Amino acid sequence: MALRIRRSSIVISPDPSRVLLRPFIPANESRIRRIIERVLSLSETEIAARHASVMDDFSSRHVDITRVLNRHFQLVRAWLPNGRKLSEKQKSVIGAYFTSEYSVESAAIFNPSIVPHPDQSGLAAGAQRFVMSLRATGEGHISSLVFRTGILDCSSNLSLDFPSKYVCSALPRPEAVYDKKCFVLKLSEMRLDSDFSRKIMQPLAPLFTIAALMESLKTVTGNYRRVSQADRLISDKMLWLACSNYEIVFAPGRPLSERIVFPASPSEQNGIEDARFVLFTGDDGSRSYYATYTAYDGKVILPQIMETADFSHFKMITLNGKAVENKGMALFPRKINGKYAMLSRQDNENLFLMYSDNIHFWQEAQLIGRPSHAWEFVQLGNCGSPIETEAGWVVLTHGVGPMRTYCIGALLLDLADPSKIIGRLKTPLLEPLKTEREGYVPNVVYTCGAMVNNDELFIPYAMSDRSAGFASVALRNLIAALKAQE
Repeated sequence: MALRIRRSSIVISPDPSRVLLRPFIPANESRIRRIIERVLSLSETEIAARHASVMDDFSSRHVDITRVLNRHFQLVRAWLPNGRKLSEKQKSVIGAYFTSEYSVESAAIFNPSIVPHPDQSGLAAGAQRFVMSLRATGEGHISSLVFRTGILDCSSNLSLDFPSKYVCSALPRPEAVYDKKCFVLKLSEMRLDSDFSRKIMQPLAPLFTIAALMESLKTVTGNYRRVSQADRLISDKMLWLACSNYEIVFAPGRPLSERIVFPASPSEQNGIEDARFVLFTGDDGSRSYYATYTAYDGKVILPQIMETADFSHFKMITLNGKAVENKGMALFPRKINGKYAMLSRQDNENLFLMYSDNIHFWQEAQLIGRPSHAWEFVQLGNCGSPIETEAGWVVLTHGVGPMRTYCIGALLLDLADPSKIIGRLKTPLLEPLKTEREGYVPNVVYTCGAMVNNDELFIPYAMSDRSAGFASVALRNLIAALKAQE
């Protein structure tokens, strides 16, 4: 049967005016000192003029710019001349010289994922509020995570909230805790299990902070007359691992569209890529949001998972195990037969299924789907978390075909045994229109997650890695087509 796909006229395009204040700290310490000395050579009148100029030019572009400039001043405070007392304006001006604006989505905004909003109050019958995440890319092709909100009405018509003109990053939680058992397992997986690392871990509590880890490192290395190069490398990697597992919190009251999850760890310094959000329901009925994503440091990718209950407080956690060494993982929205379940793509070509007793550790993967049709001969992967229906798990897929064209397809997995494909489209559900083919990566339609509202499957999708559009299809019709074509 022919499927009727509705495309919305709404398009989310990159907006270069949404800028974030970022620290600008030269690597050369003597240069930092020279910049500070030049600022301190200015008279009170010159400082006042420079301060007024910065405020006039930039305060309307940012929320609470004075607080951010002061924070950046604190980053270089150690290079101040000893005993020098400064006025508040001098501190702000020095902070301004060590600050730059970053246009978070100047290059692209794409690869969306969508989930029900935590707040569903005050809506008309049949309507549903949603949160959509998008991958935003700016200068240097650094990717971060931004959000939009909106409402689907009883007919699944889209109403998108107008985004704030401001962008604000979260602050790290210094009191974030680490699970000792998981940390030790990860050290073993990274081949860092040694007498040296065991001495560092031994005094730590079952739940410890990075401050406690650093104190133990200091104590253990201080007891060594000479620390070998191998042990120094272990020490560095232990801190790298701790920094890759962190928590961030946004200031209360900020609209979701102002919040940006910007790379904050060594493993992410070149990007947080392709977050696949899912609303997960635990065995006890509790609900939380998870998102698998790819951390990229410019050379190596690291699969990670983030967790949040409210899109205000986020935990970033490394995924562990020999089965999580590639991109494109998507968590099922609940346990299956008592285990966590996740789709993956171990070999850049086929679709796999994984099970685990621990959401952070994945050791084995089972091949469940290969490229079968001409439009997916190069690669088959998921396009977000599976969607539970009475007929089975609906999985949106991406297929790569000739000229590296990306299309969106669909398959149906058995509800009790998702390793069984019980339905599959022979033709794409969504393929690039002529108006969608131009962008950073041409000839691509792609999504990181869809959502059901009143029997309509709502699919936000990227257009050639530049902007995002929206499509929908009747779920019952899609399931009928899936069953008919397998």
